[in-house]
Amino acid sequence: MYPGSPAEAYVAARGLSAVAAQFGLGYVGSAIPGHERYRNHLAIPYLRPAGGEDGAATVRFRCVDDRCVKDADGIYLFLKGEKERHEGHGKYQTLPGDVPRMFNTSALIRSSPYLVMVEGEFDAMTWELAGVPAVGSPGTGTWRDYWTPAFRGYEVVYLIAEDAAGLTFMDERAAEMPNGRVIQMADDLDSNSTLLTHGADVLRGRIGL
Repeated sequence: MYPGSPAEAYVAARGLSAVAAQFGLGYVGSAIPGHERYRNHLAIPYLRPAGGEDGAATVRFRCVDDRCVKDADGIYLFLKGEKERHEGHGKYQTLPGDVPRMFNTSALIRSSPYLVMVEGEFDAMTWELAGVPAVGSPGTGTWRDYWTPAFRGYEVVYLIAEDAAGLTFMDERAAEMPNGRVIQMADDLDSNSTLLTHGADVLRGRIGL
Protein backbone atom coordinates (compact mmCIF):
# COMPACT_ATOMS: atom_id res chain seq x y z
CA MET A 1 0.00 0.00 0.00
CA TYR A 2 1.08 3.59 0.31
CA PRO A 3 0.78 5.05 3.87
CA GLY A 4 2.50 8.40 4.16
CA SER A 5 3.00 8.78 0.40
CA PRO A 6 1.71 11.39 -2.07
CA ALA A 7 -0.66 8.69 -3.33
CA GLU A 8 -2.35 8.56 0.07
CA ALA A 9 -2.92 12.33 -0.06
CA TYR A 10 -4.24 12.14 -3.62
CA VAL A 11 -6.66 9.29 -2.93
CA ALA A 12 -7.89 11.08 0.21
CA ALA A 13 -8.45 14.26 -1.82
CA ARG A 14 -10.62 12.23 -4.21
CA GLY A 15 -12.62 10.92 -1.23
CA LEU A 16 -11.71 7.32 -2.04
CA SER A 17 -9.65 6.22 0.96
CA ALA A 18 -12.38 3.80 2.07
CA VAL A 19 -12.12 1.75 -1.14
CA ALA A 20 -8.37 2.03 -1.75
CA ALA A 21 -7.64 -1.44 -0.38
CA GLN A 22 -10.59 -2.96 -2.26
CA PHE A 23 -9.08 -1.79 -5.54
CA GLY A 24 -5.50 -2.61 -4.58
CA LEU A 25 -4.21 0.93 -5.06
CA GLY A 26 -0.50 1.38 -4.48
CA TYR A 27 2.40 3.78 -4.92
CA VAL A 28 5.64 3.42 -6.85
CA GLY A 29 8.13 4.97 -4.46
CA SER A 30 11.08 3.21 -6.08
CA ALA A 31 11.35 1.21 -9.28
CA ILE A 32 13.37 -1.63 -10.73
CA PRO A 33 15.57 -0.82 -13.74
CA GLY A 34 13.46 -0.14 -16.81
CA HIS A 35 10.47 1.05 -14.84
CA GLU A 36 11.81 4.36 -13.57
CA ARG A 37 9.17 6.23 -15.59
CA TYR A 38 6.51 5.05 -13.10
CA ARG A 39 8.27 6.36 -10.00
CA ASN A 40 6.13 8.74 -7.90
CA HIS A 41 2.95 7.44 -9.55
CA LEU A 42 -0.20 5.98 -8.08
CA ALA A 43 -0.55 2.36 -9.25
CA ILE A 44 -4.05 1.33 -10.35
CA PRO A 45 -4.29 -2.43 -10.91
CA TYR A 46 -6.93 -3.90 -13.18
CA LEU A 47 -7.94 -6.81 -10.98
CA ARG A 48 -9.35 -10.06 -12.29
CA PRO A 49 -12.51 -11.25 -10.50
CA ALA A 50 -10.89 -14.57 -9.60
CA GLY A 51 -8.06 -12.90 -7.69
CA GLY A 52 -5.17 -15.14 -6.75
CA GLU A 53 -1.47 -14.79 -7.54
CA ASP A 54 -2.22 -13.72 -11.12
CA GLY A 55 -5.01 -11.43 -10.02
CA ALA A 56 -3.88 -8.28 -11.83
CA ALA A 57 -4.47 -8.23 -15.57
CA THR A 58 -2.49 -5.01 -15.91
CA VAL A 59 -1.59 -1.81 -14.06
CA ARG A 60 -2.02 1.83 -15.05
CA PHE A 61 -0.09 4.63 -13.41
CA ARG A 62 -1.34 8.08 -12.45
CA CYS A 63 1.10 10.91 -11.71
CA VAL A 64 0.33 12.29 -8.24
CA ASP A 65 3.59 13.84 -7.13
CA ASP A 66 3.18 17.17 -8.91
CA ARG A 67 0.67 18.74 -6.52
CA CYS A 68 1.63 17.04 -3.25
CA VAL A 69 3.66 18.85 -0.61
CA LYS A 70 4.66 18.04 2.95
CA ASP A 71 3.28 20.05 5.85
CA ALA A 72 5.22 20.99 8.99
CA ASP A 73 4.69 17.49 10.39
CA GLY A 74 6.04 15.80 7.28
CA ILE A 75 2.60 14.66 6.10
CA TYR A 76 1.78 14.94 2.42
CA LEU A 77 -1.07 17.23 1.45
CA PHE A 78 -2.68 17.43 -1.99
CA LEU A 79 -3.06 20.98 -3.27
CA LYS A 80 -6.55 21.24 -4.68
CA GLY A 81 -7.06 23.75 -7.44
CA GLU A 82 -3.41 23.89 -8.43
CA LYS A 83 -2.64 23.36 -12.11
CA GLU A 84 -1.07 19.97 -12.69
CA ARG A 85 2.44 19.80 -14.11
CA HIS A 86 3.43 16.63 -15.90
CA GLU A 87 6.94 17.17 -17.16
CA GLY A 88 8.12 14.64 -19.71
CA HIS A 89 5.03 12.42 -19.46
CA GLY A 90 1.25 12.43 -19.52
CA LYS A 91 -1.09 12.34 -16.56
CA TYR A 92 -1.55 8.58 -17.05
CA GLN A 93 0.86 5.93 -18.23
CA THR A 94 0.13 2.43 -19.47
CA LEU A 95 2.48 -0.52 -19.77
CA PRO A 96 4.07 -0.76 -23.24
CA GLY A 97 2.04 -2.88 -25.63
CA ASP A 98 -0.90 -3.21 -23.26
CA VAL A 99 -4.39 -3.46 -24.75
CA PRO A 100 -7.48 -1.52 -23.58
CA ARG A 101 -9.43 -3.20 -20.80
CA MET A 102 -12.52 -2.46 -18.75
CA PHE A 103 -11.86 -1.49 -15.15
CA ASN A 104 -13.54 -3.28 -12.22
CA THR A 105 -14.83 -6.28 -14.17
CA SER A 106 -15.75 -7.93 -10.86
CA ALA A 107 -18.89 -5.75 -10.96
CA LEU A 108 -20.03 -7.76 -13.98
CA ILE A 109 -20.32 -11.00 -12.02
CA ARG A 110 -22.30 -9.61 -9.10
CA SER A 111 -26.05 -10.08 -9.19
CA SER A 112 -27.73 -6.71 -9.77
CA PRO A 113 -30.61 -5.40 -11.90
CA TYR A 114 -28.54 -2.37 -12.91
CA LEU A 115 -24.98 -1.33 -13.61
CA VAL A 116 -23.22 1.98 -14.13
CA MET A 117 -20.63 2.53 -16.85
CA VAL A 118 -18.33 5.54 -16.69
CA GLU A 119 -15.13 6.81 -18.23
CA GLY A 120 -12.09 6.15 -16.07
CA GLU A 121 -11.07 4.28 -12.99
CA PHE A 122 -11.74 6.94 -10.36
CA ASP A 123 -15.35 7.49 -11.38
CA ALA A 124 -15.94 3.73 -11.27
CA MET A 125 -14.47 3.63 -7.75
CA THR A 126 -16.68 6.57 -6.84
CA TRP A 127 -19.90 4.76 -7.77
CA GLU A 128 -18.73 1.65 -5.95
CA LEU A 129 -18.09 3.77 -2.86
CA ALA A 130 -21.67 5.02 -3.20
CA GLY A 131 -22.91 1.42 -3.22
CA VAL A 132 -23.59 1.14 -6.96
CA PRO A 133 -21.85 -1.51 -9.13
CA ALA A 134 -19.80 0.21 -11.82
CA VAL A 135 -17.25 -0.46 -14.53
CA GLY A 136 -14.96 2.04 -16.21
CA SER A 137 -13.97 2.37 -19.84
CA PRO A 138 -10.38 3.66 -20.13
CA GLY A 139 -11.37 6.36 -22.64
CA THR A 140 -13.73 7.36 -25.43
CA GLY A 141 -11.51 5.92 -28.14
CA THR A 142 -10.78 2.56 -26.53
CA TRP A 143 -14.08 0.68 -26.80
CA ARG A 144 -13.96 -2.86 -28.15
CA ASP A 145 -17.04 -4.46 -29.75
CA TYR A 146 -16.52 -7.71 -27.86
CA TRP A 147 -17.17 -5.88 -24.58
CA THR A 148 -20.80 -5.16 -25.45
CA PRO A 149 -22.21 -8.66 -24.71
CA ALA A 150 -21.01 -8.35 -21.09
CA PHE A 151 -23.79 -5.80 -20.52
CA ARG A 152 -26.66 -8.03 -21.60
CA GLY A 153 -29.09 -9.23 -18.95
CA TYR A 154 -29.23 -6.06 -16.84
CA GLU A 155 -32.55 -4.31 -16.62
CA VAL A 156 -30.70 -1.06 -17.22
CA VAL A 157 -27.11 0.02 -17.82
CA TYR A 158 -26.62 3.64 -16.82
CA LEU A 159 -24.18 5.25 -19.25
CA ILE A 160 -22.72 8.28 -17.49
CA ALA A 161 -21.70 11.23 -19.67
CA GLU A 162 -19.94 14.26 -18.23
CA ASP A 163 -19.01 16.33 -21.33
CA ALA A 164 -19.65 16.57 -25.08
CA ALA A 165 -17.15 13.87 -26.02
CA GLY A 166 -18.49 11.60 -23.30
CA LEU A 167 -22.06 12.15 -24.48
CA THR A 168 -21.16 11.10 -28.02
CA PHE A 169 -19.36 8.04 -26.68
CA MET A 170 -22.23 6.99 -24.44
CA ASP A 171 -24.80 7.61 -27.20
CA GLU A 172 -22.82 5.16 -29.33
CA ARG A 173 -22.89 2.60 -26.54
CA ALA A 174 -26.64 3.10 -26.05
CA ALA A 175 -27.19 2.37 -29.74
CA GLU A 176 -25.60 -1.04 -29.13
CA MET A 177 -27.33 -1.74 -25.82
CA PRO A 178 -31.14 -1.96 -25.77
CA ASN A 179 -30.92 -1.69 -21.97
CA GLY A 180 -28.59 1.33 -22.04
CA ARG A 181 -29.76 4.67 -20.64
CA VAL A 182 -27.58 7.74 -21.10
CA ILE A 183 -27.34 9.96 -18.01
CA GLN A 184 -25.74 13.40 -18.25
CA MET A 185 -24.05 14.71 -15.14
CA ALA A 186 -25.09 18.14 -13.87
CA ASP A 187 -23.07 21.36 -13.55
CA ASP A 188 -20.14 20.06 -15.64
CA LEU A 189 -19.12 17.78 -12.77
CA ASP A 190 -17.90 14.23 -13.20
CA SER A 191 -19.03 11.46 -10.86
CA ASN A 192 -16.16 11.94 -8.42
CA SER A 193 -16.62 15.71 -8.24
CA THR A 194 -20.35 15.22 -7.70
CA LEU A 195 -19.66 12.92 -4.76
CA LEU A 196 -17.16 15.35 -3.26
CA THR A 197 -19.36 18.41 -3.79
CA HIS A 198 -22.84 17.08 -3.06
CA GLY A 199 -22.47 13.66 -1.44
CA ALA A 200 -23.38 10.07 -2.26
CA ASP A 201 -27.16 10.60 -2.07
CA VAL A 202 -27.05 13.22 -4.83
CA LEU A 203 -24.79 11.01 -6.93
CA ARG A 204 -27.16 8.04 -6.62
CA GLY A 205 -30.04 10.41 -7.35
CA ARG A 206 -28.66 10.98 -10.83
CA ILE A 207 -29.82 7.46 -11.68
CA GLY A 208 -32.96 7.59 -9.56
CA LEU A 209 -31.75 5.60 -6.54
